[in-house]
Amino acid sequence: MILYHGSNVEIENIDLSKCRPYKDFGQGFYLTTIKEQALQMANRVSRIYGGSPSVTIFEFNENIFDHKDIRIKKFDGPMKDWALFVINNRNKGLIIAEDIEHNQDNKYDIVIGCIANDDLALLFRQFSNGLIGVDTLIKEMAYKKLTDQYSFHSGKALKYLKKVGVFYE
Repeated sequence: MILYHGSNVEIENIDLSKCRPYKDFGQGFYLTTIKEQALQMANRVSRIYGGSPSVTIFEFNENIFDHKDIRIKKFDGPMKDWALFVINNRNKGLIIAEDIEHNQDNKYDIVIGCIANDDLALLFRQFSNGLIGVDTLIKEMAYKKLTDQYSFHSGKALKYLKKVGVFYE
């Protein structure tokens, strides 16, 4: 499978310590199956931080799903568990407890699911501030067009990615 990473620089070596925390699935290296989405991200990051938009292309070895030593969390769409997982990972004040599902501690090597894009930001804020309940959150998410993301959180997971190219805007 081919995955794309949009940035303001070509990715030569993935350094997880340079990845920002408090993202949808925790601190990690994020990719997508959608070339146009990666290009949009590359343009956005370049506008904010400078540099030149570039999309680094990786081949993802899907044999990883057969390995028991890799911890994978996969969400099959925008559902309650996914929304709470994303909200918890974005929460800088999260008090980590075993009954709260999150990946701030990188317990998962890879997380796969939808991107919580800007269309969902308002809904998530309304839910987090107690203005809407979980049922309304789930119902409203059904009307949003969401795309995919793959996040890698450990060195052993990164071994299943192979850089195969790059293109520039």
